[in-house]
Amino acid sequence: MKLFSLWPRAGARSAALLATLLLALSVQAQDAPKRGGVLHAIVQPEPPVLVTAFNNSFPIGVVGTNVLEGLLAFDDNQKLQPSLATKWDVSADGKTVTFQLRRGVKWHDGVEFTSADVKFSALEVWKKTHPRGRSTFAALDDVLTPDKYTAVFKLKHPSLVIFSSFNANEGQILPRHLYEGTEIQKNAFNLKPVGTGPFRFKDWKKGQYIELERNADYWDSGKPYLDRIIFRVIPDASSRAAALETGDVQYAPFDAVPLADVQRLRALPNLAVSTDGYAWQSAFVFLEFNLRNPILKDLRVRQAIAHAINKQALIDTVWYGLGKPSTSTTPSTLKTFYTTEGVPQYKFDVARADKLLDEAGYPRKADGVRFTLSQEYQNFNEAFKNNAEFIRQSLRRVGIDVKVQNRDIAGHLKAVYSDYDFDLNSGRWVPTLDPQIGGFRHYSTKAISQGTPWTNASGYSNPETDKLIESIQVEPNAARRTQLFHQFQRVALTDLPVLPLFEQQNFTVVNKSVQGLSKAPDAALSSLKNVWLK
Repeated sequence: MKLFSLWPRAGARSAALLATLLLALSVQAQDAPKRGGVLHAIVQPEPPVLVTAFNNSFPIGVVGTNVLEGLLAFDDNQKLQPSLATKWDVSADGKTVTFQLRRGVKWHDGVEFTSADVKFSALEVWKKTHPRGRSTFAALDDVLTPDKYTAVFKLKHPSLVIFSSFNANEGQILPRHLYEGTEIQKNAFNLKPVGTGPFRFKDWKKGQYIELERNADYWDSGKPYLDRIIFRVIPDASSRAAALETGDVQYAPFDAVPLADVQRLRALPNLAVSTDGYAWQSAFVFLEFNLRNPILKDLRVRQAIAHAINKQALIDTVWYGLGKPSTSTTPSTLKTFYTTEGVPQYKFDVARADKLLDEAGYPRKADGVRFTLSQEYQNFNEAFKNNAEFIRQSLRRVGIDVKVQNRDIAGHLKAVYSDYDFDLNSGRWVPTLDPQIGGFRHYSTKAISQGTPWTNASGYSNPETDKLIESIQVEPNAARRTQLFHQFQRVALTDLPVLPLFEQQNFTVVNKSVQGLSKAPDAALSSLKNVWLK
């Protein structure tokens, strides 16, 4: 009897295990990617072209990286992974990089992808017409092609920075057979690109939409999952928000809705707001000092201004919480290079600011004002104007009267970079995943270039800083290069020609039916080949 009585209990346990297994399989099936469907996305503003060969504004990358690819890609941990190249090796002296290319890849017109395409793109596009590539790939001397599937990059000196730019947005490989012998900026295929990517270009109705269709011959077997992507052009911000609310649009990267709408949209049950996918840019908002002004030449004054600004309040008040206070010249998202060890911090402290200004010899006058400064700002949108106003009010509390200059972008560029007619300059800076590309322009003596936008406008020059920058540019050892970056941050924030205010958080609004979005550092500017609709 005892033995027989065990059977019912054993049977019950088996049934329970079977039910658990079936439930797990059901959940797994629901989470498995599903093929088919059309993703309706927003691209705003409408891009002028669909290749980044000579214009790298973000709307171009949002669309174009679905069609064109790079040699390498990034994973979620900012590590390099194969794409059109399957392997790469760096020589002991750091001056030769050998890429083994993926075999059997076809351009969308059926022509085979080979090393000839890589050589043409690197030497004729990246080095000659790409806005950042001319600097990033300055060390590139030649590309050898010993066979169809091998590309050997010969460098003048070691240059680790190039590895940040082999992705689909920065290092697009263009088809040589369609571009060679043409004027690249005027090539018709800039508007109807032929690539190797997961989606083919299908149609572009200007002012309405850009349509891509699935590349059935894509080298990454089984992908993409979507049949089509339609990037819609919706100029009115309120209409974009409405389209997301109703489900007419399911995907909207790069701050497509007003900041004031973000919290409301985040609360809706069908939508999510994500800040993933923007680390490659790692944009931050800054305040630059014109050191030609004898008042601002005094370090104590610059330190006082730094202590007078409540960074978190600025983020919460003007930017609706979409940011993080800066603690270094390198954003914290750039994990390889960022440090706060030994880097001066300027905490919000009005009493400290007042004391520094008194010590500098600028007491308050009868009206409470110590001195007057002018402030320029990058007038991209209302938020930057409000950012400048917040700074004005913050400095007023410590006796500094700030006059905010309201100019269009052309007027701003002339005042700041041509005439040097400013005291304070606030705006947005993009260092990129390797801050050598965009992070040194505020600090290098060589970047003082009157009349050239987005350069060193403060007039800051320090031989120690210049030496650190030059060492970083040629250092072949990654660990040693990181240490040099750390020392650069210590010197730059000690000298304080520029005050990093906060790390800007771009955002994507997405319908919860959209699955498989990447969290890679450049995800907002890379293909949607892993995306599927639930």
